Amino acid sequence: MAFTSDNVHIFLAVLDAGSFSAAARRLKRVPSAVSMAMGHLEAELGLALFDRAGREPQPTPAARALEPQARQLAAQLRQLQAHALSLTQGLESRLALAIAPELLTAPWAAPLAALAQDYPLLEVEVLAAQQADALRLLHEGRVQLALVFERPSLDGREGFQEVGSETLVAVMAPGHPVLQAAGDGGLLREAHLIETRQIVVASRDRAITDPGVVYARQVWRTDAPEAALSLIKAGLGWGWLPRSFVRASLLEGTLRELPFDNLTNALELWVDVVWSKERPLGLGARRFIEMMRTVRPGTTPSVAQAASL
Repeated sequence: MAFTSDNVHIFLAVLDAGSFSAAARRLKRVPSAVSMAMGHLEAELGLALFDRAGREPQPTPAARALEPQARQLAAQLRQLQAHALSLTQGLESRLALAIAPELLTAPWAAPLAALAQDYPLLEVEVLAAQQADALRLLHEGRVQLALVFERPSLDGREGFQEVGSETLVAVMAPGHPVLQAAGDGGLLREAHLIETRQIVVASRDRAITDPGVVYARQVWRTDAPEAALSLIKAGLGWGWLPRSFVRASLLEGTLRELPFDNLTNALELWVDVVWSKERPLGLGARRFIEMMRTVRPGTTPSVAQAASL
């Protein structure tokens, strides 16, 4: 094989330095070694890479044609070496993260983008899974981290870090009969919630109740916030959804926050990054947790801001 990591390195050094002697000084080698390496490469390729007629060798059109791919190869080799070093320092080969669907709008993308800058060869997988399913994937070892709402009780197998909060609000289509009956400025009480169908975002496992409060006697379940949003907009019931998730619908008037007489229409839940104490965390997971911990709730940090944390 004509190209090697060494002669690609020398080839680019000559292009950048402008001469064999200058490249040799940059590489801390003797000029004859640089000249010989390029001569051997030209012989194996059957191409003249440098015109030696003048005082200094000049790159030929063939050299310029090969230059972009040579630079790309050199960059890939540097990434490979950096990744190998990171692996020796504890970087996992793959980082998998399960996120509760209601939290897909949370500021987790910028920390992942910062990780990609630091560890460009790290494989990352992001799964959307209902809270109970996300925690199940965590304990099964399918993912290393889960971004979920606070749990009603602590599990001794889990470590966690609070990373912010999310406010759930009760919403309904403005044309729903309950709101129409209440009239302009009409306030609702808990009796209205009990007697009106509730749309609940929950795990596919019917034995598990995910975050939120179930008031109504009749409940429709779905495992996707998008489906819940569609059902509520269609006037089929009311439901708790993250304010950040429904903000656009509230602004355009296709949803309305329920006006309560004796209740506060806001359910604030803390958001945690959770990991299993039974498995050691890799370098990438630890770095992600630290960046998430310092992200302010309700903000969308830039990649540069996340990387500086």
